[in-house]
Formats: sequence, C-alpha cells, structure tokens
Amino acid sequence: MFRRLLAISVPVAALAAAAAPAGATPAATATAAATATGFAAPGTARHFVTRWIPFEGHRLYVRDYPGRGPAFVLMHGFPDNLHLYDRLVPLLRGHRTITFDFLGWGRSDKPRGHTYTFSEQEAELGDVVQTLRLQRVIPVVHDASGPAGINWSLSHSGQVTALVLLNTFYSAMATANPPEAIRLFSDPSFSALAQAIAANRSVSRWLYTWQVGRFMSNATVRDRMLNELWPQFIPSVPAFVSLNRDLGAAVAADTAEVAKLRAFDRPVRIVWGARDPYLNAGMARSFNALFANSQLFLLPARHYVQVDVPARVARLLLSVVLGRSQAR
Repeated sequence: MFRRLLAISVPVAALAAAAAPAGATPAATATAAATATGFAAPGTARHFVTRWIPFEGHRLYVRDYPGRGPAFVLMHGFPDNLHLYDRLVPLLRGHRTITFDFLGWGRSDKPRGHTYTFSEQEAELGDVVQTLRLQRVIPVVHDASGPAGINWSLSHSGQVTALVLLNTFYSAMATANPPEAIRLFSDPSFSALAQAIAANRSVSRWLYTWQVGRFMSNATVRDRMLNELWPQFIPSVPAFVSLNRDLGAAVAADTAEVAKLRAFDRPVRIVWGARDPYLNAGMARSFNALFANSQLFLLPARHYVQVDVPARVARLLLSVVLGRSQAR
C-alpha cells in the first residue's frame, strides 16, 4: 500500500510540461550574510550565512545559522523547500542550524532533464555535512527526506548525536494513506481528468492549495505559506515527478534494510503530528517499534508539524542537545 502513497504515474508528466521552465539559481556563488524572516513570527528573525555548495556540477542553496553544539540539519520533503522550517529555526537560536534545498527545489539548481532520486538526496546531504565540516549532527527529516536522512544516519552513526523524525516515511507500512491529489494523479482511470487539471494553471493551483492546505491547522499561517510556496513549487515539478518515479524502488530497497534500523544505537526522537491523516500516527508507532532506541511524541498537529506547533517541536529538539530524555 505504501507504494501508492506518493507514486505518480503518467498524468503528472502533463503537470511537468505545463510548469514554467526551471530557472537557474542566482549567479552569485560567494558566501553572503542575511537575516531570515520568511514565515517566522515578527521580531524573531535569525541571522544566517548563505552558502552555495557544489554537487556533481550543480549547486545546492544552504543557510548556515551560527551557534554552538551539534548542528541541527533540517531537511524538507515535497512539495516544499527549506522555508518549511521558517517558524522553527528562530526557536533554535544559539544552536548551529543548517537548512538547505535539495537539488531541483527552492533556490538550488534545477538541471534540465535530470533524473532525481532518493539515493542522490542522501549524497547531497553527505556533501552538505562534509563541505561545512560538521563533526556532530542531528539530522531532522520530514516527509520525503526520510529515506535520505535515515540512510545517511545509518551509514554515519559516529557523526550522529541523535536522529529526529517528523511525519516522514522510509519502508513499507500498513497504515500509510495516500493524499487525495496523489490518488487522482496516480490512478490511470483518472488520466484524462488529471491531464485537464494539469493543463489549467488556475485549477492546478486550486488543487495544490486544497491539498497542501490540509497539511496545516492555522488558517492565517496556512494562507500565507500557500501563497508563497505555490510559485516556488512550479519550477520544481520536474523534481517532484522524477522522485515519485523513484519512490517505489526506493521504498522497496529500504524495506529490505529495516534490520539496520533495529540495530541503530543512536537516540531517535519521533516527533509526530498526530492529526496527519496521511503519514499518520500508525506510521509513527511503526517507526517507534523499528528503532529500538527511540521515543515517540504525538503532538496536536497535522502533517506540517513544525509549522503547526513549532515551539513544542523546538523543545523536543533542544532537549536532545541538553541530554534530557523527555520534554513536554
């Protein structure tokens, strides 16, 4: 059943064709300083350094927030980018925090005709960690960054202080529930309807707004994020389509590796929006059973748990650094 969760078939290719051409990232490659605002509350802006990290002839856009201790490396899924963490980052002030856009997303390069894969995202994470010379890290994964962040952590456990899972996926799980728009675009019987929607930008936007809107609880925050994320998503459609084509194989490969999750000896904190009907609480409990050294925290939030309850997520992340076993 999990293979259906995000498996996009032929109709989504029409959405890629209807999308605006993928633009290149800004020309500047030099390090630059700036202050993050984005979706954060007024008065909570946090200073960061912009870095462009090379990856196989392309560039990844990275925000490096200075601070002490092991670095939080916050990873986005789809259909979003590093701005998913704008409400959380200010609450981690004083601690080294890294956010970045995977290749094909946000401000990172979007090479034409590129095949995007989950294993490639794992390599991107590795290059970010290596280039920034991060000795100790706390990978924080959400949604589609689960495979990359989990697999990298399994292979580099010596660098991992702890691993944090936020409403994500990895292996086949019985309770996974595909979002409605994903069902529409992945079911061949709706092919004609899906192509018609993809060809109409206003209808496509309505569907995106309705579906992604269900990932958040607060109406004001939801409206603001949707208005800003939608135009950023359009040039990322090719990456969205390509990753979905790779999803079935990636989940199958990771399902064969679940024994490694049981053997993983670093602390794992599962921080989950319990009101997410898609990557739901049943999946959180499955992760809790798979990771022997894990703690589960179910929060009153939807899929974008870091958007709905950023203060509670921040407390749970910071308590890992402080060595506390629980934080409510």
